[in-house]
Amino acid sequence: MWESPIQVSLSGTPQPRIPSPGVSISGFPAKELVGLATHALRHHGIWVTRAAEARAVQTASPSPRLSSVSPTSLRSALRLVRLGPRASGKMAAPRMPPSRLSGIMVPAPIQDLEALRALTALFKEQRNRETAPRTIFQRVLDILKKSTHAVELACRDPSQVEHLASSLQLITECFRCLRNACIECSVNQNSIRNLDTIGVAVDLVLLFRELRVEQDSLLTAFRCGLQFLGNVASRNEDSQSIVWVHAFPELFMSCLNHPDKKIVAYCSMILFTSLNAERMKDLEENLNIAINVIEAHQKHPASEWPFLIISDHFLKSPELVEAMYGKLSNQERITLLDIVIAKLVGEEQLTKDDISIFVRHAELIANSFMDQCRNVLKLTSEPHTEDKEALVTIRLLDVLCEMTSNTELLGYLQVFPGLMERVIDVLRVIHEVGKESTNIFSPSDSLKAEGDIEHMTEGFKSHLIRLIGNLCYKNKENQDKVNELDGIPLILDSSNIDDNNPFMMQWVVYAVRNLTEDNSQNQDVIAKMEEQGLADASLLKKMGFEIEKSGDKLILKSNNDIPQPVSTLCKLSSVPPRKLPLHLCDLEVRGLSREHGRLEKLPSDEVTDRAE
Repeated sequence: MWESPIQVSLSGTPQPRIPSPGVSISGFPAKELVGLATHALRHHGIWVTRAAEARAVQTASPSPRLSSVSPTSLRSALRLVRLGPRASGKMAAPRMPPSRLSGIMVPAPIQDLEALRALTALFKEQRNRETAPRTIFQRVLDILKKSTHAVELACRDPSQVEHLASSLQLITECFRCLRNACIECSVNQNSIRNLDTIGVAVDLVLLFRELRVEQDSLLTAFRCGLQFLGNVASRNEDSQSIVWVHAFPELFMSCLNHPDKKIVAYCSMILFTSLNAERMKDLEENLNIAINVIEAHQKHPASEWPFLIISDHFLKSPELVEAMYGKLSNQERITLLDIVIAKLVGEEQLTKDDISIFVRHAELIANSFMDQCRNVLKLTSEPHTEDKEALVTIRLLDVLCEMTSNTELLGYLQVFPGLMERVIDVLRVIHEVGKESTNIFSPSDSLKAEGDIEHMTEGFKSHLIRLIGNLCYKNKENQDKVNELDGIPLILDSSNIDDNNPFMMQWVVYAVRNLTEDNSQNQDVIAKMEEQGLADASLLKKMGFEIEKSGDKLILKSNNDIPQPVSTLCKLSSVPPRKLPLHLCDLEVRGLSREHGRLEKLPSDEVTDRAE
């Protein structure tokens, strides 16, 4: 005899057992409870007659609800079920179980909230999900359809909204039940899909969006409906296709901009699950949905689903990115570019397929930068004005720096028409503007106090020099081009300490080394500058260079005080060092670390002079 209520398994071998913690079947009508127990006993060879089953129901409780059944009466009812009719006080002769069991035998339609809650609890366990009969899902669908009628009435007649409470409770529990049933169970996903439950659920979710009421119960039903659609489509291509047919584009248009962040997250989950290469073409024809995803990530950066849609789907379609980019607001462009950077500096290396796609992205980024690079000058008029166009230009430069830090993308950008010329031009303009008057591009040698707002152009000038250094790596044509454009004096003149451009000196050293590597002409230029007083000898020495005279020639060479070699300062941490060009083959930055491929200050107790 059981000392606590039973839970009847939906697995292939149902059997009575002590319920797991947190799982209950409270709410089943007594008749259904006895039916479940009877089914389990039959599987163990104990045949129970209908008469015995009826007596058990009568004994169980005067109320039809299990919630009012006392443990004593329940044990008595279950004992009657086990013993059956007692003509002679003996158990009825056991019979062989049926050749094929279909799972739980529910003798009456599921009609109430407690019964649905019981099923929801049962479906928390995998073995219960695996053999649930299709009839259960048909009954749940019937309840869902019946309750949907009340929502339709409320949409047509707002006065009916006050009568929605019970219907919304039933709808919520239907969705929870179906949601749980689909977890890691393709059989249930298929059964539910074949009943056209997906279409009913999508229609109901769209009705929720039309209801102009603020009720927690409505919001909960809304969320559970989206959770169900996400689960029924998870790892099931057939279900994904049906979800897409019913949900695209209306559901995504309705939910991605919803004020509730959970609804946005669940809708994003459905979109992420359903997208594939073919359906990306549908997005190209419905760019508003793609833009809504960008906006969702902008508003809810902590939600992983919009981020994954962009990084794992959007960025694999250069056609979509190009079509979408022109329609994005400046803030949305910044959001998209941030994700491009995250993809470039992520732990996973870009695959060959990724490289071919990112070459297409590089074309868009380079052209956009060349078109907009002078927008940064708008920031000189009002130092504290955040011009979004200028901020986009700054982010475009950041992306180019990361792209040229990838050896596979570097070659493409090194020969990109007009890019080097435009970078030198912008560097010269902001350098001269910064000297003419005190503005946002003027060098600052005062450290910002802790807590100061970050300078919006911080690092822009140093990143221009970083990009020049990258583009010159083992590329004599670009080395010579910088010389022809009088870029070398410009770079050397930018080596002053500037709090607005952290590590400026290091990036100048890096660029000079790449400019002079195997290039005697550029070495001569720097040597003559020092002789003519145009280059500070002490500064060159700090940078690891010294000038030697050999007859009538001046030779630029590395001095003996250069720190030990390290990997390039601008490489991605995700790429093994052996595969990286050593842009800074002779330089180690003092007091800096290379965590995540960027220059970062070490804690004060770790800052050491590594040259010693």
